Amino acid sequence: MILRELGIFLLAFVAFASAVAAYLAAFHGEAPLKEILSTAFAAVIGLYIGRYVERRLING
Repeated sequence: MILRELGIFLLAFVAFASAVAAYLAAFHGEAPLKEILSTAFAAVIGLYIGRYVERRLING
């Protein structure tokens, strides 16, 4: 179970980071690593908050 959550975390982080990097490179011409990592981390935190809220709503 913990390995599954770790896998989800890593895959989500990589997916968000690559999407942010592609966006920044395409529209701004540069992709600072600090910007990519901080935005990807914030997106993953939002993902986990959403999953937590969803579970709480299902269980009542």
